[in-house]
Amino acid sequence: MRFFASLFLFFFLFGAQGQQKYVSSHKTLKLMGSRFDITVVSTNEELGHINIEEAIAEISRIEKLISAWDSNSETSLINKNAGIKPVEVSLELFNLIERAKQFSYLTDGAFDITYSSLDKVWKFDGSMKYLPTQEQIENSISKIGHEKIILDRDAQTVFLEQKGMKISFGAIGKGYAADKAKSLLVSKQVIAGIINAGGDLTTWGTKASGEKWLIGIANPKNKDKIFSWLPVVESSVATSGNYEKFVNFEGKRYSHIIDPRTGYPSSGISSVTIFSKRAEHCDALATAVFILGKEDGLTLINQLAETEVIIVDDANEMYKSEGVLFEIEP
Repeated sequence: MRFFASLFLFFFLFGAQGQQKYVSSHKTLKLMGSRFDITVVSTNEELGHINIEEAIAEISRIEKLISAWDSNSETSLINKNAGIKPVEVSLELFNLIERAKQFSYLTDGAFDITYSSLDKVWKFDGSMKYLPTQEQIENSISKIGHEKIILDRDAQTVFLEQKGMKISFGAIGKGYAADKAKSLLVSKQVIAGIINAGGDLTTWGTKASGEKWLIGIANPKNKDKIFSWLPVVESSVATSGNYEKFVNFEGKRYSHIIDPRTGYPSSGISSVTIFSKRAEHCDALATAVFILGKEDGLTLINQLAETEVIIVDDANEMYKSEGVLFEIEP
């Protein structure tokens, strides 16, 4: 689940208004099933709105490519032919799936785009009275496994080995779309902007004054208090969290984020915020670290270049990777 400013992360967007020759243009709309906020800095408002519409067109193009709900998309064609035959796809989609598999290997399967094959034996609407049986759990994950995605680069095909398998890009797609929209605008010499794709946020450029875009991190014990401002330069941020959707059994809290390897909900973490260059990386890693847990998650992020994490556990204690330099107040 992706969250906005009212929760642990407060995104403060300082527009380039320090010099009169620059103006900031903004639009909020629903894309890819989520709220998108697009802000660009340009020499005049009309040009800014043109740039925003170009970004929207690019995001819409990607949605048509990766949507599992659009029966005409390449992704739907892959799912329809699961266990039947390989499907030839565009190079763009092939590369995205290949990178998704790399994230799966990197995270020991905590990130997996075949998770949409999961049978929903867990319900977080208040209707659950008993824990699922082990047999139900095992059946629910029987069609999951990134290793069952067979890629043939020469033929540019994707094959899902098992009938009933499905892929979906819910944990990486919005980040990818934000990166692509940003790349398009940068190629058109848009000097600065922010794209917030349902909580996956990417920035470029600076204020007209030369100051950096800033993100305020709120103390989880006092959400109205900012204890550190972090500069974001040509960088991205994403948060995975669970504050409302969960169930309690025998004194243990289970979140709605399911570990695709085990079929059991993750526990022990309230939110994960990833900082990296690309929104796609932030998107995928935020979900994975939430599932990996505090210790394994921190170990993973500390091994990755130009990537940092802030983890809040279910006791509202905060932990950070080695490159996050601010101090956590008691």
